[in-house]
Amino acid sequence: MMNKTIKGRKVYRGIAEGEALVSEDPIAFCAGIDPNTGVITERGHRLNGQSMSGKILIFPSGKGSSAFSKAAYALWLAGKSPAACVINKINPQTALSSIVMHTPTVTDLEIDPTKVIKTGDLVKVDGDRGIVEIEKRC
Repeated sequence: MMNKTIKGRKVYRGIAEGEALVSEDPIAFCAGIDPNTGVITERGHRLNGQSMSGKILIFPSGKGSSAFSKAAYALWLAGKSPAACVINKINPQTALSSIVMHTPTVTDLEIDPTKVIKTGDLVKVDGDRGIVEIEKRC
């Protein structure tokens, strides 16, 4: 096992840890996720068919309109939202989504998280301090 800590900027408070689900592609919550299951349904997306529910979701950015946060809220109501989010470049839609899902979130990290974190790694997100700790699985 190899451990690494990267610093960023806090978006939403709280601490969560769990298995990473990493997307190299932006994610569209509104039309690309089933809010009842947390499964990514966007055609052509590399994570199509995988669930973000309870995972530490690592992604470069969100895509979509203001309905992004409505879909995020539906995920939260169904109990299918991610445990935490690590977003390389945040926008207002993804920031609001973190708030409505009550999901610890960190952004603007010193290195691109999608390049150093792999799906399956154990990740701890400290939204209070803006820190992401990674335990690499060998």
